Amino acid sequence: MIVVTTPTGNIGRHVVRHLLDAGEMLRLIVRDPSKLALDVRDRVEVVEGSHGDAAVVDRAFRGAEAVFWLCPPTPSPTPAAATVDFARPGAEAMRRHGVAHIVAATTLGRDTPWQERAGNATGSIHMVDLLRTTGAAVRGLALPAFMDNALRMLGTIRQGWMAGPIAPDKKLPHTATRDTGAAAARLLIDRSWSEQEDVAVLGPEELSYADLAAILSDVTGREVRYEHQSYEAYKEAALARGLTDAFAQGFVDMLRAKEEGMDNVASRATAIIGPTSFRQWVEEELQPALAG
Repeated sequence: MIVVTTPTGNIGRHVVRHLLDAGEMLRLIVRDPSKLALDVRDRVEVVEGSHGDAAVVDRAFRGAEAVFWLCPPTPSPTPAAATVDFARPGAEAMRRHGVAHIVAATTLGRDTPWQERAGNATGSIHMVDLLRTTGAAVRGLALPAFMDNALRMLGTIRQGWMAGPIAPDKKLPHTATRDTGAAAARLLIDRSWSEQEDVAVLGPEELSYADLAAILSDVTGREVRYEHQSYEAYKEAALARGLTDAFAQGFVDMLRAKEEGMDNVASRATAIIGPTSFRQWVEEELQPALAG
């Protein structure tokens, strides 16, 4: 039995599909089972509720051999509250029920100079530290920025711009959530590994935000420019969306660490390299969304 958290999310839904295609027995923790596709719902066991709830994870992890763990992107008072504190009931339940393998979505940055000063990324790294205390074999899928984040900017892309605080010419790795889901599923299916370590999941190329805007322009046929904003302006916008000061600062600290080079340290020789290029992702994912 494999338990999947966030099964309707950007990564979790891909994990579920790959595992079902492989014939695995699945138990899904989901807040709203109606969001599951009908052909999925009929083939899995469902535990309704939040995987931050001690009673829910106690039921879900009983008899489980492996877990896909991802903290949902819910605004919280602090980065630690969104990651370490959220994961604490789950970690206790996994330890109590003897879960042997955990695949967890986390960030790049472990064992770098930025590990303890990267805001939300630091919280995610410490969350994996907590999962390691269960005694299970743990694979942290260490992730850069998602190509899919561009879907959150459809409105401004339609207006011809996208904005961010990272310098326009800073080249960074990006990954597609579908490639992350495929990588997680492979690890959950072949559980011959026994270590506790992070492995990077990267796309096939490093691109700057100016590069991303140029590719968007070329594929969509509409000019898209990247507008470089200050970190102060970025934080003000985050606060205006209702984030706490500590959580907004966590995003600032994480993005500043990325700009300084945190994500560039990951070795491609040891990383899982996803096949999806940004151009391919725009053609297959963003372009249809723009047209919809």
